[in-house]
Amino acid sequence: MSWIDRFSETIMAHSRAVIAIMLVLTVFMGAGAGMIEQSSSLDQFQSDSTEAQKLSYVEENFTTGQENTTSAQVIVKGENVLSQESMVEQLRLQQSFRENETINRTLVDEQPTVGAANLVALASLSGGQQAAQENGTNQQQATQENDSNQQQAAQEAPASPTLQDQIDALESMNATEYERALGAVLSEDSDGQMSGLAFMPTNYETGSTSANATMLLVTHQSEGDGGQGGTASDALVDAQLAMQSIANDNVEASGSEVIVFGGGIMGEEINNSMVDSLAIVGPLALLFVVVALIVAYRDVLDILLGLFGIAAVLVWTFGFMGWAGIDFNQMFIAVPVLLIGLSIDYAIHIFMRHREQRQHGGAYGNDDARGSMRVALAGVGIALVLVTATTAIGFLSNLTSPVPPIQDFGVVSAVGITVALLVFGTLVPALKAELDEFLENRGYDRKKRAFGTGGGRFSQALSVGSTAARRIPIVIILIAALVSAGGAYGATQVDTSFNQEDFIAEDPPEWTKNLPEPFKPGDYSMKENLEFVNQNFVREDSQAQILIEGNVTDPETLQRVSDAENETADSDVAVTLSSGEADVQSPLRTMQRVAAENESFNATFTAADTDGDGVPDRNLEQVYDELFEVAPDEAAAVIHRTDDGEGSTVDDSSTGGDYEAVRMVISTSGTAAMSDVTTEMRSIADGIDGSGLEATATGQTILFDIVQKQLMDTVIQSLLITLVAVFAFLMVSYRIREGSATLGAVTLLPVVFSVSWILGTMYLLEIPFNVMTGMITSLTVGLGVAYSIHMSERYSLELKRTGSVWEAMSRTVTGTGGALLGSAATTVGGFGVLAFAILPPLQQFGIITGLTIIYAFLASVLVLPSLLVVWTKYLGPDVSFQAPSSDSTAPAASDGGRIEKSETEPARSSDSDDL
Repeated sequence: MSWIDRFSETIMAHSRAVIAIMLVLTVFMGAGAGMIEQSSSLDQFQSDSTEAQKLSYVEENFTTGQENTTSAQVIVKGENVLSQESMVEQLRLQQSFRENETINRTLVDEQPTVGAANLVALASLSGGQQAAQENGTNQQQATQENDSNQQQAAQEAPASPTLQDQIDALESMNATEYERALGAVLSEDSDGQMSGLAFMPTNYETGSTSANATMLLVTHQSEGDGGQGGTASDALVDAQLAMQSIANDNVEASGSEVIVFGGGIMGEEINNSMVDSLAIVGPLALLFVVVALIVAYRDVLDILLGLFGIAAVLVWTFGFMGWAGIDFNQMFIAVPVLLIGLSIDYAIHIFMRHREQRQHGGAYGNDDARGSMRVALAGVGIALVLVTATTAIGFLSNLTSPVPPIQDFGVVSAVGITVALLVFGTLVPALKAELDEFLENRGYDRKKRAFGTGGGRFSQALSVGSTAARRIPIVIILIAALVSAGGAYGATQVDTSFNQEDFIAEDPPEWTKNLPEPFKPGDYSMKENLEFVNQNFVREDSQAQILIEGNVTDPETLQRVSDAENETADSDVAVTLSSGEADVQSPLRTMQRVAAENESFNATFTAADTDGDGVPDRNLEQVYDELFEVAPDEAAAVIHRTDDGEGSTVDDSSTGGDYEAVRMVISTSGTAAMSDVTTEMRSIADGIDGSGLEATATGQTILFDIVQKQLMDTVIQSLLITLVAVFAFLMVSYRIREGSATLGAVTLLPVVFSVSWILGTMYLLEIPFNVMTGMITSLTVGLGVAYSIHMSERYSLELKRTGSVWEAMSRTVTGTGGALLGSAATTVGGFGVLAFAILPPLQQFGIITGLTIIYAFLASVLVLPSLLVVWTKYLGPDVSFQAPSSDSTAPAASDGGRIEKSETEPARSSDSDDL
């Protein structure tokens, strides 16, 4: 007796004990589900690259103003946002923000809100000079640097008139006075210290008195990353949501439109899209599976047992996530759907094989409920173990990915499929045997016909593959190879994508708005708003940084920085402000600005510039010392000085310390391709390298581009590892069990075909590799090989029983093919409902995975039969190729491959000319 026979005997002999043990373990594992935490941060996708390490160094050793702050950009759109009436409305909006308790408790103490309207009002109050200069001195840094410096300017500005004073000043101005004040702030000839161009769109025509958009900057106190990468504190989320609500009520009533763009509100939309996606796809997946099971099972008890098994698998899997400390992120929305489809696949194969055994009147003995289940488990058990092993290999191949969430997804999915084998190999069969036995003892007939074995339309459709294998097997194989060659070409053209927009939901379709609560999704506008901000303004989080380490006091250092600034000005990816300047922050620009304001530093700066080109070329250490003395905060933002040469923390004091690094901060266009930004910034960094300096281009955009490239590496590596591992596993397995390693290669070949088909389809549908679809190659192998294994296993068993190729093929295609059709339908439906998800990557993943299952099924029932026939002729056992008799009624092999000794094995017939 084989191990699978002993296993099935044990399960059926101790079914009640098995049920009790499994239920206790389910409760224990389920307890971990409550420990799962949710994470939507994009930072979790970053690996430990050199660029990531350098960005951490920058964040630890350079300052950008007041610590633990974050900003939100409030975009006001209208016919003319520079009109006097609109400017007053913008000041009143700021006043409403400050008066709201939810918002106010998150705001910084000094200058929490600022915009062009503030500068115009201050210009009026001071005659266009002193007060505006004081308030604008630090704000102007933004026109030369970036939005983070706007935040610093707002925090460091000296005391200024209250918002009510500013409102009164604007309202009291006549048309001439207003135009004069507006010109002082926005004209081409205005004093740079009081320019409001930093708050205007990048395409704003300097000096114009009309514009269709302007920006307010709101500075919040924050904890952690303040919403960068998609996470934010609850207080910040509430504040920014309240800002949007107030803006809708106050400003939009006057005909304007307001966009609140910040980490809090963006993180909220990302989190809501995860919840709404689950609320929609979860019930839809369950509904589809129930409908499919009704068609396949046509029995209420079997349907309920299948659903119970699915629930147990999900409880185990999510419990494992909790116990293992794995956070639930955007990718894991696919896990319930994935496990529902795979679990029901197990259920269908076990239940259909059980029904076949009972349907044929116990031709192999034991036609009662318990005996039939024992035989069914023995018959299908080996195939399920092989399927689980190969599918787990496909999932675990993602451990080679440098992207942490993909690694976690692979582990959780592998655990889930293993749990599915455990639940549907022990708990569900034991429950079914007990319930069927209980009902039959009370007079209920529990014998049901297996799906696809009744000779109806399904059987006829499934027999196409076996018919083609008998008549034109070589033609079928050649057609499959040609289509695969076309798919392989398309695979080389598939793009890769990883950016913030991938995780931001589009506005849901109209039909979803008619759904009842709690299934009705919310409103999503961030994607549209993000596109507008990218095209018209400098985003506070769209920056690249160049970290320069080494001998930064070398006389050539600032000249190299100057050359890098000039190169940046010519770059297509760097932002050019409406003032005409590239948005760059650097040690040289900081020195030039401070020198224009401070006579003492100007003297030091000029003395160090021997050739008069505006770039110090000697005594740099003295220049740095003087800069830290007169403007410590500005210096610490671009120069890293250790504390007396010890440690690596920021030193804002004016004495002591060694200079280890300087940096450049470059605002990049939100519409520029990440690969272009990376290429440009690395080119600029390469120009700085040398003379004891090491320059590294880093920043979120560059890190995202690295992740994008790592996704392609994941696709290639996981595919190769999965193919090699599964190939070796099947070869060894079939060599040990069937005596032919080549049968393992034949079993895998249709899966290789389906991989090329799905990659070609991605190219045709213009679906890129992203964090979800990047796993599709390993999933195709892992999921697709299940169908081939079931077919090869059944064919091998039937070939031993009948000794006839055509009889074995007919029983395989109509028997196992029927179960495959049922499992494919439920799996495709389960994944297909992801197309209704709110998140775009999930939609694409659902469509592609559904097509993957379809291709794998078609390859197994249309192409694999021809491959098996050719294999049998040239490499297989010596069997008959004679056509089966029309009255053949031999039962299906559901006995686990036990061969009747009384049957003789026919000799190989020479009648194989059909090949």
